[in-house]
Amino acid sequence: MLVMSIVVHIYKNYIKGTSKKAMVQMVQVQLCHLTIAVIKGLGLSCNKVYLNTRVLKHLYDKRPAEEFDLMTETLIDVVKYPNKIYKNKDGKRGSFCFVKDIKNSKCLVSIETVHNKEKVATYCEVATFFRTDDKYLKNYELLWEWKGGTPSS
Repeated sequence: MLVMSIVVHIYKNYIKGTSKKAMVQMVQVQLCHLTIAVIKGLGLSCNKVYLNTRVLKHLYDKRPAEEFDLMTETLIDVVKYPNKIYKNKDGKRGSFCFVKDIKNSKCLVSIETVHNKEKVATYCEVATFFRTDDKYLKNYELLWEWKGGTPSS
């Protein structure tokens, strides 16, 4: 099964047509692996990123259909090949904000690192995702970006 079809599969089987704020079965799937450049740039000890139905359902309920469709179609590209990565603000869910410009939109995916009891990051998961703009990001700390085809760290 292709990775993109995994997002479509969990959407169609667990989210589509549900009432607003309805409970959905908790299903978690591996979305993708982070690139070596991103892992090194952020100093991560993990490379797998997961998506669950709770996050997908939240966005299905909160975002306009056009934005939800854009974000679910591009989710893997944003996570796997971000243009920039910012440190997320305290009090917000997720450690990092992966950002990529797609179809005249700035797409943001908040990624949370999940740690074991030894406080070592064992995997990452999507905390939320949405469309944003430069004004929203101006007070975020830039941690990493692609420069001239080469990742900076």
